[in-house]
Amino acid sequence: MPNQDFNDLLAFLAVARERSFTKAAAKLGIVQSTLSHTIKRLETQMGLRLLTRTTRSVGLTEAGERLRQSLAPRIEEIEHDIAGLMALRDTPSGTIRITLSDHALQTVVWPKLLPVLKKYSDIKVEFSLDTEFRNIVEDGFDAGIRLGESVEKDMIAVRVGPDWRLVAVASPAYLEEHSTPKHPKDLVRHVCIKRRQAAGGQYAWEFAKKGPEIRVRVDGQLTFNNSYAMIDAAVKGFGIAYIPEDMVARHLAAGDLVQVLNDWSPMFDGYYIYYPTSRQNSAAFKVIVDALKLREAR
Repeated sequence: MPNQDFNDLLAFLAVARERSFTKAAAKLGIVQSTLSHTIKRLETQMGLRLLTRTTRSVGLTEAGERLRQSLAPRIEEIEHDIAGLMALRDTPSGTIRITLSDHALQTVVWPKLLPVLKKYSDIKVEFSLDTEFRNIVEDGFDAGIRLGESVEKDMIAVRVGPDWRLVAVASPAYLEEHSTPKHPKDLVRHVCIKRRQAAGGQYAWEFAKKGPEIRVRVDGQLTFNNSYAMIDAAVKGFGIAYIPEDMVARHLAAGDLVQVLNDWSPMFDGYYIYYPTSRQNSAAFKVIVDALKLREAR
């Protein structure tokens, strides 16, 4: 039997269940004459009479009953499976892959997602920590989290974190031995803890006060691509590090680190989660975005 006759079988099954052309047509959302024509076509193709019709009722022939018994459990199984699939559409589940920096993860993303992921155990999140500006579509990520100024224009972007700033810090022992820099250009005479960019270059430290931005290329014994390693090295006296302020707040309060060049530390635009339009229909993805969304204090 041709593939296109599957709808005819569904029409027959509706009539067999309802024992009425009128009720079956209403359930299928078609007019009664169309349904009657469909059944006649099916009977012609099979070469069998399937239904007996009277003015008051519709019955099944022996062939019709055998066909009903064959079709009904299989169609019900398919309907059950489809209902299960449709439920997945509204149930938050699946794996979400996100590329982001260690700073974004620690200060914004993880604190917000921790309670949400405990609530939705079927949501799995894979974090890829790096500073590279990835093509999230080509690299298979569902979303990326970067500073607002870095987000591509063709992406949907939702702000997830407040503005923040980088600060230059060093241990009291280092500053006692090497003195305190008064101007960003003084850093060229200091031992600094450098950051390696994902693309291979080294980050030039950016400063700003009342005037144009100043970029300083520092030098030193150590280079990392991880903020926490830089902080640990600074605490142990290996030089001056340039670190997000909220990541060293505890060390500054404890006196393990001292902030320098405070007036020169610029503010940076907060983090945004960005993604292509094709990612916004997943229930799990909607949960993640809603949890991360920055909400104004009341």
